[in-house]
Amino acid sequence: MTAQDPRFPGANIIPIHGKAPKIHDTAFIAPGATIIGDVEIGAGSSIWYNCVVRADVFTIRIGERTNVQDGSVLHCDPPRPGDEEGCPLVIGDDALIGHMAMVHGCTIHDRGFVGLGAIVMNKAVIGSDAMLAAGAMLTERKIMAPRELWAGRPATRMKELSDAAMAGMRMGTAHYAENAKAHAAAVAKAFE
Repeated sequence: MTAQDPRFPGANIIPIHGKAPKIHDTAFIAPGATIIGDVEIGAGSSIWYNCVVRADVFTIRIGERTNVQDGSVLHCDPPRPGDEEGCPLVIGDDALIGHMAMVHGCTIHDRGFVGLGAIVMNKAVIGSDAMLAAGAMLTERKIMAPRELWAGRPATRMKELSDAAMAGMRMGTAHYAENAKAHAAAVAKAFE
């Protein structure tokens, strides 16, 4: 792969240290997004405009149908003395990462939600169907259980999410999966 992958016109796909991003053919990588190094992105996932997904020092894994919205930054930390496991970034399936989020060396389980402008730090965990509110900061090693809502800086547990809130998150994920297809078609036409 080169910096200009013909599948994703206008996006920067950059190998480094002998590792090239592996991106499923059905993913949408928007123009202006930059994907670097040891990154894997699953089927139907979308990385939106001006995002940076930088795995130059360790690994980033993004599951299927996950969306990373405009301007978000994803990174990781390598193993080092005293922390031999390092801080890979692992995001499951059907996750939703809001605009301008900073997601670093953490784990976000299936259907996890990171709100607009939120920060998730090394070794933090967002459980399945859990939501980190907009603007919140989940500090190192904090663990959100499934279906919990956390908010604040630093983030703390607020409540368990209702079935209606979870249905809303699923609708958001489905919307982004469909909208990504429309954007992919529009981008392909613009770059003809």
